[in-house]
Amino acid sequence: MERSLSTRVAQAVDAWLRWLPRWEPATHRGRRSPCPRCFGSPVLSAAGLADDTPHGVQHGLSTRIKAIVDQLVAEYTSSNLPMLQAELDQQAARNRARSYRPREHLGPEFDGLPLDPEPEPGAPFLFTISGFEEQAAAETPPLPPLTDEAKVALRREVALADEFANEAGREICRLLSDHRVRIRTAITTFVDPQIDQMLRELTTSLDAPFDPRDLGS
Repeated sequence: MERSLSTRVAQAVDAWLRWLPRWEPATHRGRRSPCPRCFGSPVLSAAGLADDTPHGVQHGLSTRIKAIVDQLVAEYTSSNLPMLQAELDQQAARNRARSYRPREHLGPEFDGLPLDPEPEPGAPFLFTISGFEEQAAAETPPLPPLTDEAKVALRREVALADEFANEAGREICRLLSDHRVRIRTAITTFVDPQIDQMLRELTTSLDAPFDPRDLGS
């Protein structure tokens, strides 16, 4: 029997809750631009994670929920949108033909994030993973062109898929709000103590910027 949508959402939250105890605050330089998947996400608002939660924690949940939406849209497309499905099949075959596919098999916590860190000003990278990815894509033969009529029909099916995705997203947000209590409990248990510890360490370093031994010399 096909799993109900409420079951899929509950299982996604369960998986995120199992991962959350392994989360640690990032020690590298932060990103300059907001994550397009998480910034302003109604999913995170429904889960109660939209305000003061670290991005790594947000991303782990939003990516799992996005996977549910993607699966629902794929099922709808396969059953109702033959032209879009054919286009997606051709694109998938093209992607499989690439010699370098660094985005494959990424965990939900890393899916959708930039492949490379942002460069330091004045210190460009000699090479980047995303550059290798773009090179592999350029070497892959392009998809066959579409007629004008096919483009119109394809745009119509894409609009239908987008409409279905929006409807699914709204329903998932409604279901996700039922899990807010246990999500907030997990944040309080596993995330807030680490943030508090970071703030204490920062406060200590600001209160004592010099080695006390240097003051007596």
